Amino acid sequence: MKAQLAPSILSADFARLAEEIARVADVADLVHVDVMDNHFVPNLTLGPVVVESLRRATTLPMDVHLMIEDPDRWAPAYVAMGASLVTFHVEAAADPVRTARAIRAEGGRAGLALKPGTALAPYLDLLPEFDMVLVMTVEPGFGGQRFISDMLPKIREARAAIAALDLAIWLEVDGGINADTAEQCAEAGADVFVAGSAVFDAADPVAAGRGIKAAADLAMAVS
Repeated sequence: MKAQLAPSILSADFARLAEEIARVADVADLVHVDVMDNHFVPNLTLGPVVVESLRRATTLPMDVHLMIEDPDRWAPAYVAMGASLVTFHVEAAADPVRTARAIRAEGGRAGLALKPGTALAPYLDLLPEFDMVLVMTVEPGFGGQRFISDMLPKIREARAAIAALDLAIWLEVDGGINADTAEQCAEAGADVFVAGSAVFDAADPVAAGRGIKAAADLAMAVS
């Protein structure tokens, strides 16, 4: 599998989101959309109306990352709003399996996200219910944070578990991702890379995105 890039519009110009997505369309495999409610995380960003609008603005698959309370209630509806993949936090879910199944029943792909301080081991039995695992490499809530290298062992653990269970699911990383950290994460087993400021703050976002994917592809080829 080749590395997939999901530029995070959290670092884009919110007044020009359709244009910002178009700027990275040639390098993006997914568009990463962070939904925050100012409760689960101390920030308030986009919501359902914006997700619906973005669906009309791009043909790229939308990777919606819910950093909200009560994702069991809200997550499945995001598929109808246009999300191809809906990821929610295990720390906020009352019944992650039921929620994953509800997302899949709506025709979407389900992702399970873990904060840096959340151990993966208690949730390994849940992996067959999901299409992706997201290992947060910063504390969720704000873009532009520094990559937490202590998360590399968790990425390796997740990759080993996916292989042991013979699952065809993605392993995504989000937070502080650039060409250097993408290489490290790819070597550890990640294959989907969320990058915000490293792409949208670059003079040439497409070139920056290609650099991230090339670094990850090289590490994946030799790991």
